[in-house]
Amino acid sequence: MKKIFTIHNSHRFGFKHIIFVLIILIVTQILISFFQKKSLNDFLLKTQKWYQQDSAERLANLTSTSLELLVDNFYTLKIFNNVEEKRRIIQSFDIIFNQQLLQKNVQEVCLFFIRNNNDIIAIDNGKALFNFISNNFGEIESSYSHTNALKLFSDISNNFKKNEQIYSKIESNEIINIFVPFIPKGEFLGALYMKNKPDFSFLTDEFTSSLDASSFIYSSIILLGLLVIYYITSYSLKERDRVQEMFFIEREKHIKEQIEHEKESHFTKRIYHAHHKAEKVMGFIKEDLKKINGLSNNVVKYRVLKYSNFVSRVIYNMKWFETPLNTLRNIAFKTNINEVLEFIIDNIFLRITSKSEMFGFNLQLDTKIPIIHINEFAVWEVFEPLIQNSIDHSHDNKILITVKTEYDSVKKIIKITVSDDGNGILPNFLEENEKGIKKLFLENITSKPGENNSGYGCYISYEISKRCGWTIDAQNLQPKGSQFDIFIPVNS
Repeated sequence: MKKIFTIHNSHRFGFKHIIFVLIILIVTQILISFFQKKSLNDFLLKTQKWYQQDSAERLANLTSTSLELLVDNFYTLKIFNNVEEKRRIIQSFDIIFNQQLLQKNVQEVCLFFIRNNNDIIAIDNGKALFNFISNNFGEIESSYSHTNALKLFSDISNNFKKNEQIYSKIESNEIINIFVPFIPKGEFLGALYMKNKPDFSFLTDEFTSSLDASSFIYSSIILLGLLVIYYITSYSLKERDRVQEMFFIEREKHIKEQIEHEKESHFTKRIYHAHHKAEKVMGFIKEDLKKINGLSNNVVKYRVLKYSNFVSRVIYNMKWFETPLNTLRNIAFKTNINEVLEFIIDNIFLRITSKSEMFGFNLQLDTKIPIIHINEFAVWEVFEPLIQNSIDHSHDNKILITVKTEYDSVKKIIKITVSDDGNGILPNFLEENEKGIKKLFLENITSKPGENNSGYGCYISYEISKRCGWTIDAQNLQPKGSQFDIFIPVNS
């Protein structure tokens, strides 16, 4: 039972499994949050780049449109000589130029004009633009603070003039160079240039912080749920273990009671068989007592002594569920197996006159067999059931029972065979169980229908042989009959 309980504990679902599952769930949640955050950041960065470029182009386009409207208004009103209007127009140009530079993302704003000789000039203030326009786009000094932008515009001027579309170029540090066609009154004059570095990182940071907050709340809720599940499962497992422990204790108690009951049953059956033998022996004693004439009949005295000792043995066995080992095997015992076998056959089986005509004996005894340190009545209890088994299964047919003893001096083993020429043993009785024990040596195995107290003789022979250190086996003979083999180590 303890072994079963140990195996059960090693394979059951317990706290370590719950903790392992919780760790997996938490790690999974962390990984999901990480990849979700990373994918969102990638999405925001791509969206931000697109929006940065779009917003920068819109701002540059708006600036270009404002300047175009002012230039158109300048031509329409024809205010070239009006000082106040001139000042107001220059101020308007400056406001448009400077207003864009006030934004932290705009780093550079100017107008590029392409003159008839394909020279490119840069203008970044209202006064220069007014003078350039009032001079009918004639000679004017170019601003020298836009060298890189001027070089870039020179590279794209031909295609730009041909397509008249907004052109953007993004540098590695996310700076956007934007060129918007400058076409006042529908005539292409050049381009508005704006160098812009839009910064929308605050939006990404806001999204990320919101995601972190929601992920934290979501993870906290999941963790709280897992802790609740852990608590409930832990409590359930504790209750399960308590109930299982109670079950195993109850089961162990039941098994012990069953073992005790089987011992009592074993003891009862052993008493029954011993009583049957003792009753038969007592009958022999009574017969021998009637034959005694004084004290001269030594043969009768010898038989009576043996019978009396056997009855004493039976009474002694009634005291124990399992007799002590030293009453079976002891250096004080000096038993001659040949003498015991001869006594059993001559004074037990052959004295039954009503049945002795149905069987005969052939004794082949090896005179070189040494004595053994086994109680002679234990030998009696081993061989008497085996011989009786051959007689009982003859079904009233005459049989010959051969008892043979032989000694192997090299291996120091005594071999005793009890064979007959009867019906043999049922084949399924010779099958071995998982412990290697043949079926006929098990308890309550009998071929006699309706017999409650049968199927015990071979079992007793096997159990006593095992306690004596002997080996017993059974087999069928060809063409008929059966044989029991008993191997006795001499040094035992």
